[in-house]
Amino acid sequence: MSGGAVTAEGAANPTFYQVEAEDHHHETGGATLLGFWIYLMSDALIFATLFATYGVLGTGYAGGPTPRELFELPLVAVNTSMLLFSSITYGFAMLAMERGKLRQTQVWLLVTALFGMAFVGIELKEFAGLIAEGAGPDRSAFLSAFFTLVGTHGAHVTFGILWIGIMLVQLAQRGLIPENKRRLLCLSLFWHFLDVIWIGVFTFVYLMGVLR
Repeated sequence: MSGGAVTAEGAANPTFYQVEAEDHHHETGGATLLGFWIYLMSDALIFATLFATYGVLGTGYAGGPTPRELFELPLVAVNTSMLLFSSITYGFAMLAMERGKLRQTQVWLLVTALFGMAFVGIELKEFAGLIAEGAGPDRSAFLSAFFTLVGTHGAHVTFGILWIGIMLVQLAQRGLIPENKRRLLCLSLFWHFLDVIWIGVFTFVYLMGVLR
């Protein structure tokens, strides 16, 4: 009888530790998401500071070109559509992930990265054109604030593209494990955050600049 009791006790213990391990895994995931939200809030403060700086310096032309003379709204509209489409395709990637479709998730992530690269490429073309016209960041306070704000956003998009590349490698190696799903969720928050910031840039910098 005593041997049977030990067996029953031994059978209960692994179940107890298994539950504890699952709880611990859940808490770790929650801490990761909380930490990432804190990071996004700090990033939002950085962009708020850059927007405020542009608001103060945006009319300091120093006798140089004005936004109406520099900005090409059709080109900026095309660039905006690239980022908006990338948010849609990332949403498709998340839907495929929730259904457990690894291949579809990878394809939509790749399409998202391509849209992101198109966005960065158009932005670099715009910067090169402005500098070639003598409208570089050292020309006026307006241009310094413009290059800093738009360039910081572009740097974030570039980082997001690299992150997508890393996730594609992780998915190819390990599949849709819980850790990769959590990372994709964090990347989703980051990517859509950049989309919201760009809508602010397009409205506040480009559209209002041309209409001013």
